[in-house]
Amino acid sequence: MKTYMAKGETVERNWYVVDAEDMILGRLSSQVAAILRGKHKPTYTPHVDTGDHVIIVNAAKVRMTGRKLDQKKYYHHTGYPGGLKEVTYRHLLETKPEFAVYESIRRMMPKGPLGRQMLKKVRIYAGPTHNNAAQKPETLVLK
Repeated sequence: MKTYMAKGETVERNWYVVDAEDMILGRLSSQVAAILRGKHKPTYTPHVDTGDHVIIVNAAKVRMTGRKLDQKKYYHHTGYPGGLKEVTYRHLLETKPEFAVYESIRRMMPKGPLGRQMLKKVRIYAGPTHNNAAQKPETLVLK
């Protein structure tokens, strides 16, 4: 019996729209990361990008459980000495909700060139509308 290995050129990619309204950020991100990797398909191959495209709408209405909005912080460094900056997720979701959702998904993807390639297939919008109607995306309801 031979093991099936998918080839990058022959993979069929679908487009999905996910409504993030009232969804928990971590659960949304983990499920979207699995779709981007292609783990929901029987043709999943670890070293090939077999995933689908995902459009996330209403990213500004995503929620977090517990007191994470005030206690969880996003850190980044400016590159200068003493340049470590921190922002609470409440402030981050108010100012840049797309970035908060993107970072959550990015950190769940594999590190390296293949993970960066897979991450290019996600599009995140703060509001209920998106620009990808020409791709005829299907509505996907996550658990």
